[in-house]
Amino acid sequence: MLTEREAKPSATSAYLQTVAQRGATAHTPGAAARPARGQETRWVEVVADEVGEVLMQAWAINGVEHLFFCGGSDIMWYQESAVKLRSLGRPTPRIVLLLHEYVNLSAACGYSMVARRPTLTAAHVELGMMNYGGAIHNAYRGGYPVMLTSGKTPNSYGGTAKGDRDQWVMWVQDLADYGAIIRQYMKWDHDLRATDNPGLIVSRALQLAMTEPWGPVYMSIPRDVAMMPVQGARFPSVAQLGIPEPPVGDPDAIRQAARLLVEAEQPLAIAGQLGRDPEAVGKLVALAELLALPISEPRRERMNFPTNHPLYEGGPKLEDADLVLLLEALVPWLPGYLEPSPGAKVISIAVDPAASRNLHYEFSADLRIAGDPGKVLGQLLAEVDRLLTASRRQAIAERRDRIAATSRARRENLDRRAQGLAGRNPIAPAYVSYELGQVLGDEAILLDEAVGNSPNVQAHYQATRPGSFFRSGGTSGGWGTGAAFGAKLAAPDKLVALTSGDGFFLYGVPYGALWSAVKYHAPFLSVVYQNLAYSTGTVALARFYPEGFSVKQNDYEGGLIEPAPDLAKLAESMGAYGENVAEAGQVRPALERAVRMVQQGVPAVVSVRLPQLGTQTMERG
Repeated sequence: MLTEREAKPSATSAYLQTVAQRGATAHTPGAAARPARGQETRWVEVVADEVGEVLMQAWAINGVEHLFFCGGSDIMWYQESAVKLRSLGRPTPRIVLLLHEYVNLSAACGYSMVARRPTLTAAHVELGMMNYGGAIHNAYRGGYPVMLTSGKTPNSYGGTAKGDRDQWVMWVQDLADYGAIIRQYMKWDHDLRATDNPGLIVSRALQLAMTEPWGPVYMSIPRDVAMMPVQGARFPSVAQLGIPEPPVGDPDAIRQAARLLVEAEQPLAIAGQLGRDPEAVGKLVALAELLALPISEPRRERMNFPTNHPLYEGGPKLEDADLVLLLEALVPWLPGYLEPSPGAKVISIAVDPAASRNLHYEFSADLRIAGDPGKVLGQLLAEVDRLLTASRRQAIAERRDRIAATSRARRENLDRRAQGLAGRNPIAPAYVSYELGQVLGDEAILLDEAVGNSPNVQAHYQATRPGSFFRSGGTSGGWGTGAAFGAKLAAPDKLVALTSGDGFFLYGVPYGALWSAVKYHAPFLSVVYQNLAYSTGTVALARFYPEGFSVKQNDYEGGLIEPAPDLAKLAESMGAYGENVAEAGQVRPALERAVRMVQQGVPAVVSVRLPQLGTQTMERG
């Protein structure tokens, strides 16, 4: 169990300390034009000959370690700047080459979610940016502080400036407003101008990306602007601009919430993305133990609470709870299908508890507390402790025993059921998940994109540490392989594993992530639940048309992945290890072999053949 002493510093404070240190190192008085009076201690100075060199140094000084890169005729200045700056001992991000922009942005998201700091991407004009595709949605909904960039057609007439319009494609790729393509998903966007202070623009973008709620920002960079000559530059770093701390919560609202929690007989807490902040996890554990407050995760996005804790998933059903505490839970239930009882009190705690990014939001709450969840929970913990009487503490102790017994029985039943499937062929998904949980232990980082099999995965992987479990936060399938590569770069000493359905695995351009994982020595394990179908075109179709022709004729054309792709050979073609498994007795040995390969530095893919979805022989286990 977590203690308060185990909580890490906030991501914002740790990030700003890094930026302040790098800014002090980069400050080189006399290397560029002198700053105006009063700016000597506030602004960073860098040596640079072109705008692109200023941008690269600004990103590095502001804590950006990696540039996830896909090449193009408009963005070669990134490459030249990086090599030049590194050769001259000046700060620059490391260029990491990806073979597709979707993987590029997914990898940046994976790095940011583990490292809890901003990352940077680059793509070729508007075409490359559109190849980011659904990863843009994931970056937005997952709250990743990624700075997306793309090249842009030059503004300068041919023969008038370095980087001007010298190719016919410059007219074909010319659009009035690049940012309009993705503006709905960004916290900020900008087209870099010749009149801008480029270092300031970078700092401002990252300041906004790292201001809660975190999210992506975007900048288009015309080639001729990036190649413009400069004589050094000075600008404020993110640390010098400052990142505002999120609110701590209204004291009166926190006192009201504490009273409601103490008086509740059947409370239930629902966590969503609370685990983005490790400090918040420790505070939730302390509050849950003080109140015997059961924790539920209808859709787990992060490690919010230790899954082996006696208070995990042992509480009342949602409709039976008399108080529901929502913790960074965007979609805690399905209105119209499954909701709290009309008499239940609902408290929502989040940085943005009104979900201001959503057009529709019909979830009712009696009390919404806007603030940093970790800080709010800390205040709530102190207030609850003050209000608890001896008689309430005794009643809570009895409730704790009941919840622990239910939680323990649930865990034992899940394990017993999975173990009972050990000899079944075709292989049962629950058995695969059980064996994977045994092989991974509790020290790995698991990324889950198994879709219909996610409940199986989450039932058998014990996420006991903050930062040990992730989902994308969005709904664009294919996030996993790129994100796993980025996560491994951020946590090179950890075993990083991905669970994915075969449909989403193929959506994610897996060859791009595997190739980069080999090239940059960042191996991860992919376990593919190969059920040879899309659940939307099989199971969901049958649910909506139970008496339809598809069900009667057992014909799910358009929903089946046939013939079956050989995912082991796909992995091998990229220099990774691949293994296809079709017998239950081979599941554990195959997973153990794959883990050994990853530990030896080789990415590994284990594809486990399951009963095909949508067929009459389909298994539910």
